[in-house]
Amino acid sequence: MVQAQLALAPPALAVAAPQNNKWAVAIAVAIGALLEVIDTSIVNVGLADMQTSLGASLSQASWIVSSYAVANVIILPLAAWLGHRFGKKKYFIFSLVGFTVASLLCGLSTSLPMLVVARVLQGITGGGLMAKAQSILFETFPKEEQATAQSFFGAIVIAGPAIGPTLGGYIVTNIGWRWIFFINLPLGVLAVLLCLSALPPDEPHKTRPKGIDWASIAMLALGLGCLQTFLEEGNSHDWFDDPMIVVLCITSIVSLVLFVRRALASDEPVVDLRVLRYRSLWAGSILSVVVGMALYGGLFAVPIFAQTNLRYTSQQTGLMMLPGALATAAMMQVAGRLARKMDPRLMLVIGALILAGSLVMFSNMNPMTSGDDLFWPLIVRSLGTVFMFLPLSMASLGPIPRKDVASATGFFNLTRMLGGSVGVALLSMMLTRRQAFHAAVVAEKLVSNDPATIERVNMLTGAMMAKGASAVEAKQRALSLLSGTVAQQGSIMSFADTFWLAGMLIVLFLPLVMLLGKPQQGVKVDAGH
Repeated sequence: MVQAQLALAPPALAVAAPQNNKWAVAIAVAIGALLEVIDTSIVNVGLADMQTSLGASLSQASWIVSSYAVANVIILPLAAWLGHRFGKKKYFIFSLVGFTVASLLCGLSTSLPMLVVARVLQGITGGGLMAKAQSILFETFPKEEQATAQSFFGAIVIAGPAIGPTLGGYIVTNIGWRWIFFINLPLGVLAVLLCLSALPPDEPHKTRPKGIDWASIAMLALGLGCLQTFLEEGNSHDWFDDPMIVVLCITSIVSLVLFVRRALASDEPVVDLRVLRYRSLWAGSILSVVVGMALYGGLFAVPIFAQTNLRYTSQQTGLMMLPGALATAAMMQVAGRLARKMDPRLMLVIGALILAGSLVMFSNMNPMTSGDDLFWPLIVRSLGTVFMFLPLSMASLGPIPRKDVASATGFFNLTRMLGGSVGVALLSMMLTRRQAFHAAVVAEKLVSNDPATIERVNMLTGAMMAKGASAVEAKQRALSLLSGTVAQQGSIMSFADTFWLAGMLIVLFLPLVMLLGKPQQGVKVDAGH
C-alpha cells in the first residue's frame, strides 16, 4: 500500500530549509518509512511457519496479520493530532523506538498471544512512522530541492513491496521466521540515531494544549477496530451467520456514530470531520475507497492464485511480484515530473484506465496460465498504480486551504486503508462463492453417462493400473483426479471474475474525477501520507 502513502507537493510553495543535515534527515525518515512498508508485506510469506512453530490453527494465525492492520487503521486518523500535540520530531522518534522494540518482541515471541500483542504494538507505532515521515521531509528541504528529495524518498519507500515478499520468502525458507522481525533492529537503531542528531527541534506550542479527549479516542478506536476486525474475519466466519461478526458490526456502527456526533460538537476534535465540507475531499475519498478495493483486493488475489494454482512457493511468488514492484519504483520520478506539468485529474483518468486494463488482462486467466503470462499484467498494473495514486492525492487535497490540509490528509489516508480492507474482504468472499458456483457448473456437465467423461475416467484408470494399482484403487484415483481438475477449473474462473469486477469498479466510479480540483498555488499536500 505504499503509493497510498506518498503525495507530491506543488512546486509553488517555498519552504525554508533549517540549518541541519538535510540528507541525514531524508535517510532517517526514509528508513523509518521503509521499515513500516516492508513489515506490511513481509509477514504474509511466513504465516505457515509461524502457525506450525506456535501450534496455532490457520484462523488463529491470521490474527498475526489482522492485529497489525487493526492497530494501524486506528492510529492513522490520530497521527496528525498526535504530531501536533507532542511535536513531529518527538512523535516520529517515539514511533521508531516503539516499532523497533515491538519487532524485537515479535521475534522473541514463544506463543501466539504474545506475538499478537507485539504485532498490535508494531501497528500502533508503525502508523506514526509513515504518517510523519514525508511531512518532516517537506519541511526540511527548500522548494528547489523538493523534487530531488521526493524522488529519493519515493524510490526508497517504493522498494518496500519489492523487497518484502522476496526477502521474507528467502529468510523464512533459509533462516527462520523470527528473523523477518529481527532484521528491523539494526535499521531501527540507525534511524533513531540519525533522527536524534539530524532532525531540528520541534517548535514550542504558542498556546497551551487542552486536555485529551479520551472518550473520543476510545470511541474511534473501538469503532475502527471493530470495523477492521469485521472486514478481516467476516468471510472466514460466514459473515452474519456468526454472532461474533454481528456484534462487531453493531459495535462498530454505534461507536462511530457516537464519535462523529462528539467530533462535530467539539471545538478541537481529535479528528476534524468538518473538512468533509470540501467537495474535492469527499469525492476523492470515495474514489480512494474504490481504488483501494480494486487495487489491494486484486493485488491480494495474485499471490493466492500463484500459490494455489501455479503451486509456487513463497519465495517464487515474491520473485514473480518483484519486476512489477521495481517498475513502480522506476516510474516514480516520471510520474512526479508529469504531475507538476499536467492537470492531476487528466493524469488520474489515464492511470485509472491503465489500471483497469491490467485487471482485465488478469481476468483472461485459464488452466494454461503460467507465471510468465502474469509478467506484463503485473507491469501494466504497476504503471497504472503510479499514475493514479499521486494525482489522486493532489486533486483531492490540493484544493483544500492550507490550515485544513493535515486533518483532511488523515481522513483521506483512512479511506484508502479501509478501501483496501473492504476490497480484500469482498474479493475473498467472491473467490469462495464463485469457485463453488463454477465448480458446480463444470461438474454438472460431467454427468456419469457422458461419453467424454467415461472415456476420460477409463483412460486415467488404465494409467493408474499401469503403475501397479488395483482396478478398484485405480478408479478411485481417477475419480479423485477428475474432481481435482473440476475444483481447479472453478478456482481459475473465480479469480477471473474477481479481476473483472475490480476493473469495472474503477471505471464505474471514474466520473467522480469531475468533482476533484487542481492544487492551489502555495498549498502543499502535507502530513506525509
